Amino acid sequence: MGRRKIALSLSALLLMGCPVFADSEPNCENPVAQQEMNICANRDFEKADAALNAVWKLARKSAEDEDEGLEGNLKGSAAALLAAQRGWLAYRDGSCELAGFEARGGSMEPMLVAGCLAEMTRARIKELQDFVNGPEQ
Repeated sequence: MGRRKIALSLSALLLMGCPVFADSEPNCENPVAQQEMNICANRDFEKADAALNAVWKLARKSAEDEDEGLEGNLKGSAAALLAAQRGWLAYRDGSCELAGFEARGGSMEPMLVAGCLAEMTRARIKELQDFVNGPEQ
């Protein structure tokens, strides 16, 4: 399932059968109701996804810079990084869809999926940051 499908599915699941918070924001410091937990988990994923997009730009630039000074068949860092990222996104999305099956069709499913997406995304951010920073000395 693609990133857009996951986001749309999460949004739809959040709204299905849940009363809308009228005038108040959910308390993400201490969510009590499942609806709050779902919304807060989705917000956590959205923050992680925004951070991933920021570090992705740095990683892509780093790979392009690495390729820049190289001759023909020595280049390929940028292409390899892009292929790895596309593969990782598919893996993350599929793994997190599977994680949701623990509560398939229940009100907890969106929280499980969003929590998985956030956790895996934060791990990928670290991997990309390590790539940008280069090998440890």
